[in-house]
Amino acid sequence: MHAIQTQGISFPSLGLGTFRMEGDDCRVAVESALDLGYRHIDTAAMYNNEEAVGAAIAASAIARKDLHVTTKVWHANLAPDAILRSFDTSLDKLKLDYVDLFMVHWPSKEMDLPAIFETLAALKEQGRIRAMGVCNFTIDLLRTVIEDIGAPLACNQIEYHVLLDQTPVRAYLASKGIPIVAYCPLAQGKLADNAALAAIAGKHGATPAQVALKWLLDQEGVAAIPKAQRPQSQKANLDALKLTLDDEDRRAIAALQKDMRFVNPPFAPAWDKSPA
Repeated sequence: MHAIQTQGISFPSLGLGTFRMEGDDCRVAVESALDLGYRHIDTAAMYNNEEAVGAAIAASAIARKDLHVTTKVWHANLAPDAILRSFDTSLDKLKLDYVDLFMVHWPSKEMDLPAIFETLAALKEQGRIRAMGVCNFTIDLLRTVIEDIGAPLACNQIEYHVLLDQTPVRAYLASKGIPIVAYCPLAQGKLADNAALAAIAGKHGATPAQVALKWLLDQEGVAAIPKAQRPQSQKANLDALKLTLDDEDRRAIAALQKDMRFVNPPFAPAWDKSPA
């Protein structure tokens, strides 16, 4: 599997998302994924599943250095002291000595960006996080963090799939050598009935979801973290890596409607608009 290299860390381009999985269901799912070969696990304080993720990791025989673990701090906890409390709680629940990537989960109107990244830099200096990142940041926010503050961002995690164009933010991040981690990469299960994807899938003996996932993973500097609870779904996502899409497939995908955003809570920022 291709690995994404950024800010001194490396992680597989295909990871396991764990949003909306809790308790034993989450633990069993992560154990299954690790058994199948996943080495990139994404969680967050808000998911209420860090203990389950940590239990699955503890039960595995995988060396810590061979595993990439991401967690996140919620937007209500972005004051420096609150970040540190959230991080300590996450680390304790995960039963780890460090996390590979610690991220700001959502921006907040009240946040003090210099103070946030000074706090994350201190955690990195202490060896408690290996890299820092953000989720759901717009180009204007990214400019402030990268160009004004000079924070060494490892990635921006955003909703990205075949039905949502993210060209502006992708282009900006690519100009800075910063990758994207795509969440909701299968458009919350809305791809099965898409005729264009079904036609491509039929041509390759695959599923529309596999086509959509491979389209993302074929892009330079893009990783994806589909949620998959059942072993069959986890394996199907891994099998997407075996697909080879051609130019005709990519043209058909490029022609799809690309304005469908599924994650847009009331506290979301004003999203970047696609170029006219």
